[in-house]
This record gives sequence, C-alpha cells and structure tokens, in this order.
Amino acid sequence: MHTQAKIHEEKLIAIIRDAQPEDLLNISEALLKGGISLIEVTLNSPQALHGIARLKKAFGTEIIIGAGTVLDPESAKAAIDSGADFLLSPTVNEETIKLTKRYGKVSIPGAFTPTEILSAYECGADFIKVFPARMGPEYIKDIKGPLPHIPLVPTGGVNERNVQAFLSAGGVACGIGSSLVNTSEAITKQSLEELTRKAEHFVSLTVNS
Repeated sequence: MHTQAKIHEEKLIAIIRDAQPEDLLNISEALLKGGISLIEVTLNSPQALHGIARLKKAFGTEIIIGAGTVLDPESAKAAIDSGADFLLSPTVNEETIKLTKRYGKVSIPGAFTPTEILSAYECGADFIKVFPARMGPEYIKDIKGPLPHIPLVPTGGVNERNVQAFLSAGGVACGIGSSLVNTSEAITKQSLEELTRKAEHFVSLTVNS
C-alpha cells in the first residue's frame, strides 16, 4: 500500500532508459534532490537488474524503484528479486500481472483501448499505464467517462507543457521519460544540476493537480 499511496501522492514517475550503470546513482540522486522519488529503470537498459539492486542498496526507502519494460513473468520475478517495488509494462500480460501481485508488488501494465484497460484492471493491475499517451489529455478524459474507477497513468508524450492537463483530465500520475531524463546527453555536474531543476519544475506543476 505504501507504493500505491506514493504514486497517488507524488504523481510523477521518472523513467530512466538506456542509462549506463555507473550513471544510475547520480541520476537518481539528482531526481531525488528535485523532489521525485518514484524512479523507473527500464529492463532494456544496460545491466538493468544490477542497477536496480544498486539503487535499492544505496537509497533504501528514500526512493521507490520501478522496473520498466517488463514483458513476461520471468522478467518480473528477476526484477522483484533485484529489489523493484513496482513493475511497468508496455503491454498487458496476465501472467506478469498475477506474478507481480503474488509477490506483493504494484502492477502497472500498459494498455491503450478501453477494452485493454478494463481487461488489465480485471486481471488485478493496480494502475493502468495508458501508452502511448500522444492522443493527448482529452483521450484520458474520454476513458475516465465510462471507466472512472480505474486509475490511469498516462505515459509516452508527457512533458512539462501538458503534464498538468493530463492530471486534470483524470490521470492519477504520469510517467515522464526523455522530457525529464535524457540519457543521450553526457552526464556531467552541470547536467545533473539541470536535471534537479527540471525535476523541481515538474513537481511544481503537480501542485493542486
């Protein structure tokens, strides 16, 4: 319940994709300084499981660690064993959802259509990642009309210009990718300071949302 409550409270999940293992700690520390403690490491990143384990050891309960791009139950179990608190997927896999819940972790599969969203929720998912969210906030509002009880997390295309609109439209939280953490850029003292400022700005946009 702690992880679920944090997602509802903080409303922002920072997605780290393709970061080098040696950069993960610094990136996460910069995000934490900026007020974001929900951090997703995608499993298609270099040595992702090792990175998740290192984050867990370094930060303990200061951050809540998600494993992203979890495509099957085997990957889900490996991520959980490495210390992941919540698991995210780009698609709906019933066995992955069930395994995640069996081990007491938070399940956030990705879905797009109303049928997929409802099916994932009925399988036991805690939140549904609406992916990709490039249809815009109005799509979230439309989905919430017939499915108001399902907590949605728009992801893919969310940035500082539209995050407030996504939350106002009914998203309980948003996944923020390269508009926050751009791992294609070199990691320097200056870039980490800029990341902290970006995180602070995103957090400020969620106030009263």
